[in-house]
Amino acid sequence: MKAARARSERATGTEPFTAELRAILIALGEDPDREGLRKTPSRVEAAYRWLTRGYQLSVADVVGDAVFEEAHESMIMVRDIDLYSLCEHHLLPFFGRVHVAYIPDGRIVGLSKLPRIVEVFARRLQVQERLTDQIADAVMDVLHPHGVGVLVEASHLCMMMRGVEKQNSKTVTSAVRGIFRSDPKTRDEFLRLVHGSRLSE
Repeated sequence: MKAARARSERATGTEPFTAELRAILIALGEDPDREGLRKTPSRVEAAYRWLTRGYQLSVADVVGDAVFEEAHESMIMVRDIDLYSLCEHHLLPFFGRVHVAYIPDGRIVGLSKLPRIVEVFARRLQVQERLTDQIADAVMDVLHPHGVGVLVEASHLCMMMRGVEKQNSKTVTSAVRGIFRSDPKTRDEFLRLVHGSRLSE
């Protein structure tokens, strides 16, 4: 019975791991029973549950019925979506901004749903390259637009706090689908909007 429950907890991501966190503190040379650390394992577990809650979310759930028929044919963009995620290599945060644009083909989505789609994938253990692709593919799947463009700019604590310790470096990744890939003018318009430049006459 206990073995079956443990397998179920692993499958659903609910298996507790405070004991393992306590063991880490001991391995680091700390005393997990001292006042400041007594509740740290449970706090850390709760924090990681929150930071990886994207595993319990789906794009269909966060979009819901917020897809509407609309004849709009020009680019729609939501800029500067806050991004917080965890690098899967070191479990250290990376953070920055996401810019998402699409050209509809008869359907639009509620503007607040684009940040929610970002959240679904950001709140998982990630690499920035995969995250960027997942966001673009999700918007394509939801709306079947003429095209999608996604650009992510992020700072990674695994570079800033350890390793090369380069505090001012940023990683930029992009994913383009449909007309954003096939039409250079559309791609250029997307990049100009991302950077806030005024479009030329």
